[in-house]
Amino acid sequence: MEINIPEVVAEVTARFAEYERALVENDVPVLEALFRDSPRTIRYGAGENLHGMDAIREFRRSRPSAGLMRTLERTEITTYGRDVATANTMFRRETAPDKIGRQSQTWVRFPDGWFVVSAHVSLVPATVPTT
Repeated sequence: MEINIPEVVAEVTARFAEYERALVENDVPVLEALFRDSPRTIRYGAGENLHGMDAIREFRRSRPSAGLMRTLERTEITTYGRDVATANTMFRRETAPDKIGRQSQTWVRFPDGWFVVSAHVSLVPATVPTT
């Protein structure tokens, strides 16, 4: 299996950037469209455990839209072959200077494009070492 085929990395990087833009702008239709519409899609958040796209939609549509701006650090996108990728990043928000956020996503290429099938977001104290 070939890891990090340049054109595949570019495709997933573009989708990840689309997700990030939609997240900070609270563009709910785009956020929903980037996740695979399946009962098997999972999103574990900082305060919620969402199983299935219906639960993810409900969360997105009811989430407050204030304070979503953030700064990314150490974003790593790794592709495995042509159809699977992971995207991991750390982030900081001015509204939570004592925390570091961590986000991971598993992306899969389906016949109709790249979609997140699993995501996790968590927060840790800013004092946790980063190496």
